[in-house]
Amino acid sequence: MKNASDARHRPAKYRARIYAVMAMFAFFFAAIGVRLVMFGNMDRPDRAYAAVPPSVARPDIVDRNNVILAMDTASFSVYAEPRRIIDVDEAAEGLMSVFPDLDMMDLHKRLGSDSGFTWIKRSVTLAEKDRLWGLGIPGVGVRDETRRLYPNGPAAAHVLGSVNIDNAGIAGIERWIDEQGLQDLRLAGLNFNRRDLEPVVLSLDLRVQYALSDELRKAVARFSAIAGAGLVLDVTNGEVIALVSLPDFDPNIPADALKPDRINRISVGTYEMGSTFKAMTTAMALDSGVFNIHSVLDASRPLRFGRFTINDYRGQGRPLTVPEAFIYSSNIAMARMAMGVGVENHKTFLKRLGQFDRLTTELPENAEPLIPPNWSELSTATIAFGHGMAVTPLQATMAVASLVNGGSLIRPTFIKGTPLESRILATDVVTSETGQALRFLMRLNAEVGSAKKADFPEYFIGGKTGTSNKVVNGRYSGDRVLTAFMGIVPADQPRYLFLTILDEPQALPETSGFKTSGWNAVPVTGDIMKRVLPLLPIAPYGERPTDPFPTMVRIAAWGSERFRPVLPVANQPTVEAVAAPVKP
Repeated sequence: MKNASDARHRPAKYRARIYAVMAMFAFFFAAIGVRLVMFGNMDRPDRAYAAVPPSVARPDIVDRNNVILAMDTASFSVYAEPRRIIDVDEAAEGLMSVFPDLDMMDLHKRLGSDSGFTWIKRSVTLAEKDRLWGLGIPGVGVRDETRRLYPNGPAAAHVLGSVNIDNAGIAGIERWIDEQGLQDLRLAGLNFNRRDLEPVVLSLDLRVQYALSDELRKAVARFSAIAGAGLVLDVTNGEVIALVSLPDFDPNIPADALKPDRINRISVGTYEMGSTFKAMTTAMALDSGVFNIHSVLDASRPLRFGRFTINDYRGQGRPLTVPEAFIYSSNIAMARMAMGVGVENHKTFLKRLGQFDRLTTELPENAEPLIPPNWSELSTATIAFGHGMAVTPLQATMAVASLVNGGSLIRPTFIKGTPLESRILATDVVTSETGQALRFLMRLNAEVGSAKKADFPEYFIGGKTGTSNKVVNGRYSGDRVLTAFMGIVPADQPRYLFLTILDEPQALPETSGFKTSGWNAVPVTGDIMKRVLPLLPIAPYGERPTDPFPTMVRIAAWGSERFRPVLPVANQPTVEAVAAPVKP
């Protein structure tokens, strides 16, 4: 009976033990769960700290001659963990003694908060770090970081761009570098240093950059202009040798780049480029077959379109040949040429030259051209001389380069050695004869036209001026102009194109009261060329080219007599030889 009774009570006893064990495990798991929730909800210092993205290394940026333009340098950032601070007043006073520029009230508030992490100051110096460590403030730490340094200050600022406080690119080539994969490496948390990264070699030449900037600064000051810009472009491969936009900024102080007048006027600003567009109009007219170099355009009276009238700035009041129309910069003649080619053909030609589409380069900053929504015959007439359509100067430069380099429209690049084939947007944009004609006209303009003040004997240059009235409050201003000049060198076989722009230059006594391009942008470009050309791989001419424009001479274009080949003295007949009887 006893055994039977034990058998009856044993399951109840086991069940009680099982329930006790289950309750004990439930209690422990509940305790662990509560603790995990508590940890999960806590803003722990190490978690907050880990959430801050690392300030990773960046590759050096160098110019085409391997001169450093941007590099990383050691930096430090100070942080605090408010929960670990013992005495808020003492910590705040200590930090203020090292960083007196901090806001005491804000600092005290943050140090006294219940947060796990807060930045005190980013990018501090080694001396500041050492002073801070000497104070030994509990709950305050220093993190090793990298900081971007631009040793040449504002030189090439609009190309280089800038980085933010975490050393991530936010503009210019710096942003382009991140878009090439550096940002992905950063987000992946990979740890690398400056020596692990290949330098980025730009097409810029710092020497040329400095000379261009220096001459432009002097010009802006001399003519009291509100801004200036310049460009040197290798027309054979599209490499940008120098780019300046004034006012500029120091990329070591990236906040300055946000000022509204610090835009990159070469790739972001859109302007009516004035008479520089006449190079495109003339090339279009000659290439169309509707006109040739001997064609005559009636510029004896203004053109009228209803209430609109097209005049010449300093008209000749007579019919003009194509070369005369170019060197006298006749609006009337250019309008007649464009209308003769036709509205649709005009649009097609400009589109082929890349003037209708946003020009993209390595620089993220660019702008859409401003094209008339309803392109009429009047639009064609005015755009023929550079009014009524606004493009970026880099766009216009690319187009003119294609007209003189043999007909290849090349997307510009800021990276040295970028493959050319992938950047050729169009080929044979004009015939070789048209290209020679345009080079001839640009050289002729430097000898007898509006580009004379840029000419000097050591180099065979050519160019086209441009002056446009600015649009103010929807109307063309009568006294505010933008002047530009595009110069090529050497004119017979161009290698480089120089662009100079002055925004609202003022007339001076020595300019006879004029403020058009021939009186400011042209001589400034001449000064730039005199400084820059000796730095470039292009030798000065020992003598004037003997036969630079053979086709123009052969067909006796107006003005071509200036370029007839001169036989060497040894090959010229002597007086005796001329007078001697011919032997039978």
